[in-house]
Amino acid sequence: MTPTDSPVWFITGCSSGLGRELARTVLEHGWRAVVTARDPGKAAEVIAGHEERAIAIALDVTDAEQITYAVAQAHAAFGQIDVMVNNAGYGYLAAVEEGEDDEVRALFDTNVFGLVDATKAVLPGMRARRTGHIVNVSSLGGLIGFGATGYYHATKFAVEGLSESLAAELAPLGIKVTIVEPAAFRTNWSGPSMRQSVTTIADYAATAGTRRASTLATHGHQPGDPARAAQAVIEAVTAEEPPLRLLLGKAAYDIATAKLDSLRTTFDSWREVTLSADFPSGVGSSPRPPAVREVPRAWLE
Repeated sequence: MTPTDSPVWFITGCSSGLGRELARTVLEHGWRAVVTARDPGKAAEVIAGHEERAIAIALDVTDAEQITYAVAQAHAAFGQIDVMVNNAGYGYLAAVEEGEDDEVRALFDTNVFGLVDATKAVLPGMRARRTGHIVNVSSLGGLIGFGATGYYHATKFAVEGLSESLAAELAPLGIKVTIVEPAAFRTNWSGPSMRQSVTTIADYAATAGTRRASTLATHGHQPGDPARAAQAVIEAVTAEEPPLRLLLGKAAYDIATAKLDSLRTTFDSWREVTLSADFPSGVGSSPRPPAVREVPRAWLE
């Protein structure tokens, strides 16, 4: 494969962490890359020595004009985008009641709406060629929620649902979608990149407050290796049948499968109540059913 016919990867959030390692690994494979970051200097560092098949572009995914420009530059340089990796994003620590409106909206602007805008910008080219792959970096936190990161989870749950719909819409067009779900990796997520609310409420000290401290304390000690994660992503993308979801890290596997078991147990325990909510078979409507549970006495006082 020559440099001019190798796949073109467009990666957001390459200043550090998974995005940076993924860009490096793509270039090590001899492929072409559009490496983007809010700080263009950091993107330029990644492509040093590979300028003949890589370009570095300043990109803040909350800036629609920058997205349009970056995609246009990619097409001007390489003629196409084969793999779009929506990696840009960050975390926010706050109990739900502690969340500050401006910070929460900024979080969604990057983690959700930035991802949407970047995806919509590359899809026309992929649709025209009837090929391509969208890789949306979610999180184990897109499958399960913990205290102190509720708003972050909300953004990643949004990415999960959006990506499932996107996969269904794009499959007939020859375009793949993969959701990447890392556990704790040795990146800046729980360090310099992490934001947190100024507001704190004493009643949450034992829940959200404790987890704030434990999350920040993990920085530099996380078990996940970004370089190995990057290789795993490439393995998934280049597979004959790429997965819709790719968990990364033992903790991700263990916690996600435990949630599956918990969901099954809960669903089965409440099966009869669940099924009772439908109209009886063969009947268009029916009288209001009797209450199945006694109303708590306190509600009547």
